Amino acid sequence: MIQNIDLQISNLAHGAIQEKLNGELIKLFENIHDPNTKATDKRTVNIKLEFKPDENRQVVTMNCDVSIKTAPIEGVSTTVLTGKDLGTGKVEAHELKSGTPGQTFIDPDDGKVKTDTGEPVDVIEKEMKRNKIIDLQKGVK
Repeated sequence: MIQNIDLQISNLAHGAIQEKLNGELIKLFENIHDPNTKATDKRTVNIKLEFKPDENRQVVTMNCDVSIKTAPIEGVSTTVLTGKDLGTGKVEAHELKSGTPGQTFIDPDDGKVKTDTGEPVDVIEKEMKRNKIIDLQKGVK
């Protein structure tokens, strides 16, 4: 029976096991500080030591695997408006930028008034005048 077991993980394989652990800990702590993950999710570190003795039970090969389980990146959602262009019949899809379909907003990046999908209103108005768009509520422009 073995009376004294002197296996310091940080010293085994000339420090390679500790080096593997440190590398995985860096990834784990980067995940903790990633704002795209849920802060309170648990993270885990697994150190697996595998021992394979020879037939005489005197020489043992030890393998070490270090792995981590990190928090998943949280999903992101947005709202997309879709329909058909009445002029071309092609299907269109655009991200809703204003928060409410049909509502204009002031773009914080450039200060311009834009449609719910982020198109500048002044450009749309110029296009409408040039193409003589019919506003069914007001008549022909």
